[in-house]
Amino acid sequence: MSSNDPDHHFNTLDRDLKRFSSVEYGTHLVGRPMVGIGIAVAFIVVAALASTIFFIGTSTSYVVVAAAAIGAYMAVNIGANDVANNMGPAVGANALTMGGAIVIAALCETAGALLAGGDVVSTISKGIIDPSSVSDGQVFIWAMMAALISAALWVNLATWVGAPVSTTHSVVGGVMGAGIAAAGFAAVNWPNMGKIAASWVISPLLGGLVAAGFLALIKHFIIYREDKIAAARTWVPILVGLMGGVFAVYLSIKGLKKIISIDLPTALLIGVISGAVIYVIASPLIRRQSEGLENRNKSLKILFGMPLVLSAALLSFAHGANDVANAVGPLAAIVHAEQFGEFAGKVNIPLWVMVIGAMGISFGLVLFGPKLIKMVGSQITKLNPMRAYCVALSAAITVIIASWLGLPVSSTHIAVGGVFGVGFFREWDAERRLRKSKAARPAATHVAPEERRRRKLVRRSHFMTIIAAWVITVPSAALLSGVIFLMLQAAFV
Repeated sequence: MSSNDPDHHFNTLDRDLKRFSSVEYGTHLVGRPMVGIGIAVAFIVVAALASTIFFIGTSTSYVVVAAAAIGAYMAVNIGANDVANNMGPAVGANALTMGGAIVIAALCETAGALLAGGDVVSTISKGIIDPSSVSDGQVFIWAMMAALISAALWVNLATWVGAPVSTTHSVVGGVMGAGIAAAGFAAVNWPNMGKIAASWVISPLLGGLVAAGFLALIKHFIIYREDKIAAARTWVPILVGLMGGVFAVYLSIKGLKKIISIDLPTALLIGVISGAVIYVIASPLIRRQSEGLENRNKSLKILFGMPLVLSAALLSFAHGANDVANAVGPLAAIVHAEQFGEFAGKVNIPLWVMVIGAMGISFGLVLFGPKLIKMVGSQITKLNPMRAYCVALSAAITVIIASWLGLPVSSTHIAVGGVFGVGFFREWDAERRLRKSKAARPAATHVAPEERRRRKLVRRSHFMTIIAAWVITVPSAALLSGVIFLMLQAAFV
């Protein structure tokens, strides 16, 4: 073909345009993470500038500006890690799209943080460091600053490598490490640390057991019944009512405390009444939704879709109320110490500090959350709406109880523990049914032990990786915090 041939020129142009298109597409893919980082940096800068407007101190507030920026950075990382863990089951079960999960979680996280957050802050600021050991206000400020920086860096690293670690562990480890560096091992309230450490072990076990218990209930009363749809018409409204009742109890105790004080017996009564009302409303809706459905497990997934969405929203609300303290607790302590020049075991959290925590969590979820949502939702064990509902409801109940008691438990441990609980229960139930089948039909096909190990329903590699990440988080954050405190003290004191 001649170089003067018009077709030759068009072919050359097409090749060049394809090259340009490939370069443009590649640039777009590379630029997407940079856009997220740019938005996050802009939010951190705005948070720092906002602190200069709302903070009124007797002296320069540069320390508060820096602390506000670091607190915003920490909140973004919480949104990228912890919130993703909470919404993962709903997305993994295909009950929510990624976009829908992000919108629901952002709204519920913000509502939970602003309406019901705050009780755990006193545990973060007072229960770990003994006030008598850190009498110098400036030393305390640098200790809290080091704790914030180390926790934020550690969670950021974990999110980058795809490990669902606990931000609560990171903050508590950071506070402990800075306290040891500032005043020695005597500065740490070890009995309280022991209680907190016990809650870290108890929370994933409790979350797993509760999730497995709900799944066992669903399997026994719904899935294994001859008429699955009829059984679902009876039990799904009960589960929805239970979820609504739990939410009502929590909202009565936490969300309305700024308006009216409600004691526990009254809150429980409100929960019972609310659960009954929701059951009455849900029963005809579930019955109408079940009309025309085939008597198969696939139909049950449809009936559990909306309860799963509601339970995921409840979990996000509870997480916002409980874990926002991880970002704003040390920041609130720094603001108080800078304003009054003294360490305080209990401080009033300014509204602007809570807003930074709530907004940061939402930004982190929107910008960086999908990575871990996919990890928790689909890479540990296979989830469907029934299993994911059990995980979400179990995690919500456990987080609500912990938040009510003021324990800084890890929502990551609870949610992931629920996923493991569901997966391990499925393995146990499958083995039980296999043994029962062999007893009834001895001539059934034999499955080799190697093949049975390969068919495990929980990925052991992810299980071991996540447990290892949980184990090293506290000592790593503590060591990093101690080093950062010594560096800050050497530079500014």
